[in-house]
Amino acid sequence: MAVIHRTTTLTPNKIELLTPWLPTRPWYVAGAAGPELTKAGGFRLDDPEGAVGIEFLVVTDAAGAQPTAYLVPLTYRGAPLDGAEHALVGTMEHGVLGRRWAYDGCHDPVLIAQLLALIEGRARAQDQNISGAPDTDVTRAYTGDGPVSVDVTAAAIDDPTGTELRGPHGTAIRLHRILRPVPDGAAVPPAEATGHVSGSWQLADGTRARALFAVLYAGRGA
Repeated sequence: MAVIHRTTTLTPNKIELLTPWLPTRPWYVAGAAGPELTKAGGFRLDDPEGAVGIEFLVVTDAAGAQPTAYLVPLTYRGAPLDGAEHALVGTMEHGVLGRRWAYDGCHDPVLIAQLLALIEGRARAQDQNISGAPDTDVTRAYTGDGPVSVDVTAAAIDDPTGTELRGPHGTAIRLHRILRPVPDGAAVPPAEATGHVSGSWQLADGTRARALFAVLYAGRGA
């Protein structure tokens, strides 16, 4: 179980860490002026080994013509992840844990494995701010017959709308980086999906919006 240190310091904080990194992504849409970010929601997953922090962070950017919500999966490690220099978001100094290396979690095999476990029902989403508290607002579904095979060591592929992780025989996980609220909170996955995760975040007016966070496809073609 991940322990949330709510009263400690984090330098730089997550918003400060993401502000220069986000515009370097192909799915960032606000332009060159630079983001104006606020934390809007998210959830955590537990690493079974207890070594890696896993967080699916939702941030809202007010820099564009209208606010845009982004899904940013992050992992936090106590040492660099070999071969993942390209996925390093930055380093932070944690008041209790010391130096932490923050990675784009789509390139971290621990996050990918636990995201699959969440979709399949083998793991539970955890509250972003409270230790040991499930996040019941996060929903998931899976219609497959057995465990899904996705190459957790394969390169994540970014494009203007999201990130894709591919496996054998056409299996893929699609992460929606730009979150678009769905009417009535009914986050319905595409008909060809085998599984999905949906969640919510807070809008500027205090209401909550909901969208698909990740969609699993099995055998949709190589």
